[in-house]
Amino acid sequence: MKFKKTYSFAFTSALYLAILTIIIASVSYALYTKIGLLIIILAVIALFVCSFFIIQYRVEHFIYRRVRKIYDDVSLLNLEDLQRESVTTDMETLSKSVQKFAEGKRIEIQNLTDRDSFRRDFLGNVAHELKTPLFTVQGYVLTLIEGAAEDQEIREKYLGRANKGVERLVAIVKDLDMITKLETDGLKMNFEPFNILEIIQNVFDLFEMKAKKRNISLSFDKLYEFPVFVLGDKERIEQVLINLVVNSIKYGKINGFTSVGIDSYNENKFIIKIADNGEGVKQEHLSRLFERFYRVDQSRSREQGGSGLGLAIVKHIIEAHNETILLKSTYGEGSEFSFTLKKAN
Repeated sequence: MKFKKTYSFAFTSALYLAILTIIIASVSYALYTKIGLLIIILAVIALFVCSFFIIQYRVEHFIYRRVRKIYDDVSLLNLEDLQRESVTTDMETLSKSVQKFAEGKRIEIQNLTDRDSFRRDFLGNVAHELKTPLFTVQGYVLTLIEGAAEDQEIREKYLGRANKGVERLVAIVKDLDMITKLETDGLKMNFEPFNILEIIQNVFDLFEMKAKKRNISLSFDKLYEFPVFVLGDKERIEQVLINLVVNSIKYGKINGFTSVGIDSYNENKFIIKIADNGEGVKQEHLSRLFERFYRVDQSRSREQGGSGLGLAIVKHIIEAHNETILLKSTYGEGSEFSFTLKKAN
């Protein structure tokens, strides 16, 4: 009959103690006639001390071997993480250690689950974003192939619409390439001091006509008499400003405004604010607004165009500068995007 591990442990421990007791009793009996009661007292003390150390050693050794076997059996556990001195007879300590390990693994599993969910959502979004312009281009091209190309007016109109679809595809691919490089550190930042007022004015000039179509004014929040020099990647910060200004024009109120201001954030940093009086964003959308392909209003967003990656790129660029991007918005009143940049010394 095979003993349980605990029975085997108890049997061996009892055997050790019995042998120890016999030895101490024999020595005590031999010396009893000479010294008397003192020998009995000393024998009892010796038996207690020896029993304590035997039991402690046996229990620790028993638990260590059992825990080691668990580490061997479970591939997720690293045997190198197990130290003998960390295995004690204190069950509360051991329980806390196991709970800490289990919590760590639970978080790891949750992160893996979230990543897998994010990957599936991302692939689905990419497929959806590419599908719409692809089908549009295909539809117009097939119509032209089937005979519509003979009519010059229809040909020019359909080719123009097909070209818009191709431009959107190119924009999505370019933005995907940029965000991939940003996430994998493939896009290196070239830090240099530059006058951010000049960059903002360039962006205003670039999108002046686009803003006029909606009668939206582009302006600074006040008159800046002197240049404002910041430290960062000039080209990437310009991309941030372009994305934020274009967003404010797209979702701005007709006859509204887009205002850009610069304030001192602390002794080492400026904060750049891009504010508008557009439709604003509802509270439930704020936490997800910087996610890739996340759209507050699917139908309107696609009508306005864009890749759906603009704000995600903004976030990555600002974080690549080790800076912070903030958003304040009141639905129906407008939004304010702001980000920090280091002052150029």
